[in-house]
Amino acid sequence: MKTLAYKIVRFFIVIFVRLSSHITLHGLENLPTSGAYVVVANHLGRMDVPLVYYILERTDVIMLAAEKYREHFFTRVFFRMLDGIFIDRFGADFGPVREVLARIKAGGVLVLAPEGTRSPTEALIEGRDGASYLAAKTGVPVLPVALIGTEDRIVKQRLKHFQKLDITIWAGKTFYLPPLKGRNREAQLKQHTDEIMCQIGALLPLQYRGVYADHPRLKEILAQQEKVNDGTQN
Repeated sequence: MKTLAYKIVRFFIVIFVRLSSHITLHGLENLPTSGAYVVVANHLGRMDVPLVYYILERTDVIMLAAEKYREHFFTRVFFRMLDGIFIDRFGADFGPVREVLARIKAGGVLVLAPEGTRSPTEALIEGRDGASYLAAKTGVPVLPVALIGTEDRIVKQRLKHFQKLDITIWAGKTFYLPPLKGRNREAQLKQHTDEIMCQIGALLPLQYRGVYADHPRLKEILAQQEKVNDGTQN
């Protein structure tokens, strides 16, 4: 029954996205064709959620929703039909974490915005450690995704005037985070989170890189990309 509800909701989501948006997608070949993985992306606006189901043609997507959305009838029903998991972003919510881990191990695709909320600056803000913990804990590939054109400000303005949205999405190459070992796990998680955010930042235009624009790891990734591009062109 959940699968049927999921397919019905996804059907209408796909129609809505096609009618409301021009989507330019780069790196589609980087999406794993099967198995479990974690998608990490920047979070600009509410339009980010429908795009997940527009791109991923799977019925085992794991979407997390803040507890506040459980309080409203429409959003509660919407996320339940999509088999989403409600989680407390500010407390130790171990039940949902255990469910997420179990569903990843069963082969599901977890989609997370490491920032934990829509960016008020429309550029990257500091990432939280939830995504890095789950990726390191499960050992599955991490797929960085970057998008522009989904800012709430832009979406409201364009849809209000019946104008289609111009959305661009980049999917990067998957990478792995090493498991957490021994002591200093907080420092390890911080390093993992910085890796995730810098991988996302490397896919974004400069004005969207926010607090990570001058991060040494981001500069290193960009330099590596430049070398690869130079080698391809020669």
